[in-house]
Amino acid sequence: MNNITPVVKQLLIINIVFFLGTQFIGNVDFNYKLFSLYYFENPNFRIWQPITSMFMHAQMPNLTHILFNMIALVSFGNVLEHFWGSKRFLFFYISCGLGAALIHTGVNYYVIHNTLHQLSSINFTPQDIQTLLNYSYNPGAVDGEASNILARLHVSQQQFNLLSEAIQSYQTSAVGASGAIYGLLVAFAFMFPNAELAMMFIPIPIKAKYFIPILIGLDLFSGVTGFSVFGAGIAHFAHIGGAVFGFIIMMYWRNNKFNHNRWN
Repeated sequence: MNNITPVVKQLLIINIVFFLGTQFIGNVDFNYKLFSLYYFENPNFRIWQPITSMFMHAQMPNLTHILFNMIALVSFGNVLEHFWGSKRFLFFYISCGLGAALIHTGVNYYVIHNTLHQLSSINFTPQDIQTLLNYSYNPGAVDGEASNILARLHVSQQQFNLLSEAIQSYQTSAVGASGAIYGLLVAFAFMFPNAELAMMFIPIPIKAKYFIPILIGLDLFSGVTGFSVFGAGIAHFAHIGGAVFGFIIMMYWRNNKFNHNRWN
């Protein structure tokens, strides 16, 4: 721990405290409902969630989520904070995390409202829409009041599939530092393009200037097609959002030739 830079160490501690606190203090479901990032039109959304969700991770017994994120935070964050200074690093990290939340929410907004537009020919009442949005999502199966609505309005299987995706976007919350981490990856590729990196399942060293774009490309592919190469339950567009904001900030800093000393 003595070799970890100050802000990285503080972020590491905050993430661990949040993780342990949400697991062992109070009601776990309530904690996740309070601090995870919900879609902004969902009644569970709170104004602080874009920040708090950055320090939340998947519930136990899933430890790989927080473990991989914290390894990446220490591995890449240490190097960047060393060169930038603490204030500039913290600004960058939080900005990328908020950018991830913004892009993730924007994509959800598009999915939900584009679906409502495509299904506008169906005579859903406002009460029907609210009932369906609050319906407990279960792919391929509908029962209860939601089933009655779909049967009454003769909703086709294709229309139901669209509706299911919108319901999932509306209901599902997002957690994790991954968006901010992807911003760090982009910054690392900017500053050390020829540094060689390797993934656990691809143990072949690849230069950062190739490795990071490939990683982001895989997320984009998964987000657009729905076929995830990293596993289920991943907010791919949050990763992309963090990377995009990281790229924009790095381009701005490079073009304006900021002196890192002014941030210390």
